[in-house]
Amino acid sequence: MERRIIHIDMDAFFAQVEERDHPEYKGKPIIVGGLSRHRGVVATCNYAARKFGVHSAMPTSRAHQLCPDGIYVKPRFDVYQAVSKIFMDIFKSYTELVQPLSLDEAYLDITHLVRRDLSASQIAMHIKQDVYNATKLTCSAGVSYNKYLAKIASGMNKPNGLTIISHDNVLDILHQLDIGEFPGVGKVTKEKMTRLGIYTGKDLYEKTKGELTELFGKHGESLYNKARGIGTDIVEPTRVRKSIGKETTFSYDVSDETFLLQKLDQLSERVAEKLQEKHMVGDVVTVKIKTTDFKTHTKQTKLMNKTDQHQTIYQTAVLLYTELKDPNENLRLIGIQIGNINNKTYENLTIYDFL
Repeated sequence: MERRIIHIDMDAFFAQVEERDHPEYKGKPIIVGGLSRHRGVVATCNYAARKFGVHSAMPTSRAHQLCPDGIYVKPRFDVYQAVSKIFMDIFKSYTELVQPLSLDEAYLDITHLVRRDLSASQIAMHIKQDVYNATKLTCSAGVSYNKYLAKIASGMNKPNGLTIISHDNVLDILHQLDIGEFPGVGKVTKEKMTRLGIYTGKDLYEKTKGELTELFGKHGESLYNKARGIGTDIVEPTRVRKSIGKETTFSYDVSDETFLLQKLDQLSERVAEKLQEKHMVGDVVTVKIKTTDFKTHTKQTKLMNKTDQHQTIYQTAVLLYTELKDPNENLRLIGIQIGNINNKTYENLTIYDFL
């Protein structure tokens, strides 16, 4: 039997919690992250703030320039974790096969619930309604026959969306998709692709498996399959302990915050790509810095749920970095590690059957 997978992603989760808990914020741009105009990073923002060009992982100083009248809120991770547990428990009330990716998103395998009188999309609607009833928060859901397509679908009609990718519409959707929207295609890979004239899913589809393998190594076969809607349907909640990290040492003292954040972004992307390459996820993020006097400092946090996603790792890392680094310090080294990792099993699927 072909699997039915739902990917659920809360809409601007941190900001939505703040708006719920502070009715006076309703309809106003909300930016969650560092409060200082000169130091800190945006963890997330609501859709009203995004209209001004504000986005997650942006320096707070830049957010203040774009949206000076926004409401800037310090993160309340204990509250977000408590709310996350509420809707994760709802997911688990439907199926034992729940794979959290971060505090605000998860895969659910609901194959066993689907029957003639109850479709996968109807189940997704029930889950969305249960989440809203329990938390007064909206989420977006994507439904498909494998995980990566479900994730693409959940992001297509935000906020409060529900999108289905079936065998009937999968190639139409993938052909129009910007190459950077494919899961696992980060900034570095996208830049390489655009240099090669690969801008959309259709451009990727037209490449042979041999061409992509020659250009991208082992990752080439995965890209070939993704262009055809082929991916894993294994929702895997099991865990083992390991870690993956990346760091860079500068040949000179570095004080430029923009440069350091770019490096942290690049390292986060490399860690995410390595996790995805090895089919692993982790939930302990550690940031490491070495100052001019060669003193090493580290700070870590444990995520509520495991992830292999670049943005989740980076957003967590920049918050740790902001707490760890003195703004007057110069750095000789910066690094990031994700630990408590578990293996995942993947298999390629044959496309058949209507969703």
